[in-house]
Amino acid sequence: MVVRRAEGKDARRLTRMVRSSRAYEGRYAAMVEGYRVGPDYIEAHRVFVAVAVAMDADVDVDVEARCGERVLGFYALVVEPAELDLMFVADQAQGYGIGRRLVEHMQGEARRLGIERVRVVSHPPAEGFYRSVGARPVGMVPANPPAVMWDRPELAFLVGSQGEK
Repeated sequence: MVVRRAEGKDARRLTRMVRSSRAYEGRYAAMVEGYRVGPDYIEAHRVFVAVAVAMDADVDVDVEARCGERVLGFYALVVEPAELDLMFVADQAQGYGIGRRLVEHMQGEARRLGIERVRVVSHPPAEGFYRSVGARPVGMVPANPPAVMWDRPELAFLVGSQGEK
C-alpha cells in the first residue's frame, strides 16, 4: 500500500467510496446521497489516497485493477482553517490499519504545513476510531437541519509541538 496525492482522475472512485460506505446506511444515508468528490475539490484541498498497487493486472479483472491500483481509502485536509474534511476507508479494506495509516499521513502533512491542530467533525459512528488514533474530544456540533439531522462529535488532532510527546 502507498499513500499518494489524489488526482482529478480519482474523483469518480472517491465519490463511489463515499456514496457506498456502509457507515452511511440507514438514518445516515441522506448525508451522502448525491455527494460528489469532484476534480475541483481535489485540486482545492490536500486530498490523498491509499492505494494497493496490483502486482499482476491480469489477476483481477475489475477496472481498478486494470488501471494498476485499487483505492483502499482517502482523506482530505482543508488547510485554512485546518480540518480533516473527509476520511473514508473502503468497506472491504477496513480492519487492516489503513485508517490509522491515513491519519498518520495526515498528521505528517499537517506538520509539514506548520499546522498544529486539525479539527474533525466526526460522523457519530466514527468517533471511537478517531479517539483510538489520538484525536481529543473538544465538544459537539449541533444538528443543522435539513443538511445534518444529528449532533456530531467535534475532536482535534494536536499535530504540532502541542501534540508531540
